[in-house]
Amino acid sequence: MVPSIAAVGTSDFGRIELTGRDLFSAAVAEAFADGPDPAEVVDALYVGNQSESYEHQIMYGTLLAEWCGLRHVPAERVEGCAAAGALALRHAVEDVRSGRRDAVLACGVEKMTAGGTAGATNALSAAFDRALEQRSGVTAPSQYALLAQRYLHDTDATERDLARIAVKNHANAAVNPRAQFQRETDVGTVLDSDYVAPPLKLFDCAPVTDGAAAVLVANAEVAARFDDAGPTVRIAGVGAGANNIGVADRNLTFVEGAHDASREAYDEAGVDPADVDVAEVHDAFTISEALLAEAAGFAPRGRGYESALPPAERSAGWTDTRLSTSGGLKARGHPIGATGLAQAVEVYEQLTRTATPGRQVDDATTGLLINEGGVADAVTVAHVLTT
Repeated sequence: MVPSIAAVGTSDFGRIELTGRDLFSAAVAEAFADGPDPAEVVDALYVGNQSESYEHQIMYGTLLAEWCGLRHVPAERVEGCAAAGALALRHAVEDVRSGRRDAVLACGVEKMTAGGTAGATNALSAAFDRALEQRSGVTAPSQYALLAQRYLHDTDATERDLARIAVKNHANAAVNPRAQFQRETDVGTVLDSDYVAPPLKLFDCAPVTDGAAAVLVANAEVAARFDDAGPTVRIAGVGAGANNIGVADRNLTFVEGAHDASREAYDEAGVDPADVDVAEVHDAFTISEALLAEAAGFAPRGRGYESALPPAERSAGWTDTRLSTSGGLKARGHPIGATGLAQAVEVYEQLTRTATPGRQVDDATTGLLINEGGVADAVTVAHVLTT
C-alpha cells in the first residue's frame, strides 16, 4: 500500500515569541482545520527535534501527544540533527505502508532562538565527531566552507555562482507566505555580506529559525476524510542512509549518501531524476544546493551550481527540475527538527496546485525531498512524492 499525505500545516517561521509546544499547536491547527480532530484519526506520533538544549526539554513525543489531545498512542521523539524531520516522516510512512497504522502524524519542532547564536552554534556542533572535530572548535559554517573551498577549486564555480543560488531562493521566498525572509536580494548584496567562513558569507548561510511543521500520513480510508485541495499526493518512494559522522574520509565534492538515498527512493517510486518536476533540497548553505543537485542526478558532476539558472540556460545533462521553490532553508528558514517536514509541505502544495503565484510550478506531478543531518550526508533521507 502506498501511503498518502492527507493534511499539512506549519507555524510561522522566524524569531517567534512562542514556545516549541505552541509552535507545534499552530502547525497542527492548520493541518486539521478542515478535517476531523487529531484524536479521532491519529494512531501514532513521531516528533523530529534536534536538541533539548534550546528549551531544556526532552520527552517531546509525550509532550506533543498531550498537546494535541492524543492519549495512549505510541509517541516518540526522533533525532538525526537536521534530518530529524525527514526521519519522523519516514517512520510514519513505514507504519502506514506496513498496515500497522491507519494514520500517523509526523511533525517537527525547534525553538532555536531560545539559546541565542552561541546556543545554536553549540547545539549544532554536537552533530560533529567529538574526539576529532568538536574539540578542534569547528562550526557548521566552517565545515561547509571546507566543502565549498574544494568545490570551487575543482570546478568552474565561483563565489558569484553561489551568490546566485541565494538570490534565486530569496526570490522564491518573497512569494511564499510561510517563509522567514519574504524579500528578494541581489548578487551584490550577497557578495558584499561579511564572510562567516570563506568562501561562505552571511547570505550563503541559512538563518537561526523557530518553527514547526506537521504532516499526516494516512491510508486511503483516512485520507478520504479530509477535504482535498487537489490531486492525492502519494509518498511513492523512500531512501535513507548514513555516512561517516566526520568528514575527513569523505569525498568533499560528491555527496554519496544523498546519491544513494535518492536512488533508493527513485527505484521504489519507479521514476528517474528527469521525472522530478520540483525538489526541496537541504540548502543549509548555498554550496549544499549545488552538491545535492548533482547527488540527486539533476545536474552533471561539477555543474550543480547552475541550479539558479532557468532550465533552458543550464548545461547539457541537466534536468528541468526546479529546486527549492519554497525559498529553501536559506530563505524559508531552517527550524532544524522541522525542516524535513517543511520540505514535504512545500512539495505537497506544489503537487496540489496550492502554491502561491510566482512559485507554483506548472503541471508538477513528481517531487523529491532531500533532508540531511550532520555535515552533508552523515544522515540523509529522501522521499519521492507523486500525484
